[in-house]
Amino acid sequence: MSLFEDTYKTIASPSEGIYKDKGSKFIAYAYPLRSEDQIKERVAALKSEHPKARHHCWAYRLTPDRSVYRINDDGEPSGTAGRPILNTLLSYDLTNILVVVVRYFGGTLLGVPGLIHAYKTATQEALTAAEVVELTVNDIYRVSFGYEQMNDVMRIVKDEGIGVLKQEFDNQCILELEIRQQQVNRALGRLQQVTGAEVKYVGTQ
Repeated sequence: MSLFEDTYKTIASPSEGIYKDKGSKFIAYAYPLRSEDQIKERVAALKSEHPKARHHCWAYRLTPDRSVYRINDDGEPSGTAGRPILNTLLSYDLTNILVVVVRYFGGTLLGVPGLIHAYKTATQEALTAAEVVELTVNDIYRVSFGYEQMNDVMRIVKDEGIGVLKQEFDNQCILELEIRQQQVNRALGRLQQVTGAEVKYVGTQ
């Protein structure tokens, strides 16, 4: 990811799509994803919702630089389910997303090209129904400062349009701030000029 590419595309909320071929039904569920911890829960929920389905195949992409991904064919011939789902995510340039396609077998084999087409099309249907949003890559910082510096710090937060994730105001105040990567150097430079303010990097999201 280049220094200036600090945005990525994902979906705003869950969506669904459906594709049918020769009696088989492919229902695609797309979910915005924050971490791999959510995947087991999503797949398990769909398995209990569709206990008679033959397969629950999926693919996901994670992280703003789109470097983390995984596929699962769940018993379908290798390369016919998870891979076409992932390839569709690639062509839409989406990340932080999970797509699970639930298949009900209709009694007629579709063959490898038929399966690839079915999983791809069901995924496309779900993504077409979704609202695609562009988000910024943000770094999280914790800023601690004395109560008397409150006005100075809050002015910088307001001027820079910085998001506040958590705040604790006492004699010693703590703010957890979400700063777009493009803004980090300027915003940190200003915060570090506040007398007694301590700035600590927490992570990126």
